[in-house]
Amino acid sequence: MPAKDIYHDSCKQALIKDGWHISHDPYNLKIGKKDLFIDLAGEKLITAEKGTQKIAVEIKSFVSPSEIRDLEVALGQYILYQNVLNRIDPERILYLAIRDASFLKIFDQEVGQILLENQVLKLFTFNPSLEIITRWID
Repeated sequence: MPAKDIYHDSCKQALIKDGWHISHDPYNLKIGKKDLFIDLAGEKLITAEKGTQKIAVEIKSFVSPSEIRDLEVALGQYILYQNVLNRIDPERILYLAIRDASFLKIFDQEVGQILLENQVLKLFTFNPSLEIITRWID
């Protein structure tokens, strides 16, 4: 089982405050003989008619000396997990969760803007001190 990200608990609390029920911590994906672990999975009742929205969340701290290297690793995991989820649990939407500060360092810059404009990934940002979600980007 992988180690938890340093912001795992504050991100989890932010999701709970936002109305999500955490169904898996971590969310295990078994594909063939391999086990993959996404940090969290949750569900939220949308309306009685629409049913439940399901998400999986990969939390990244972006605290190494190289933000670009952190981004490369996060994107690699995101692409791998997204492709496995599409086969095993296609109703679940994968999100990358990052701190507000990390968003400003990466996604407010040109390299991050390219990823957002091309809709390469879905993400949300959170404030770890307040344990709240600050933005959803689909």
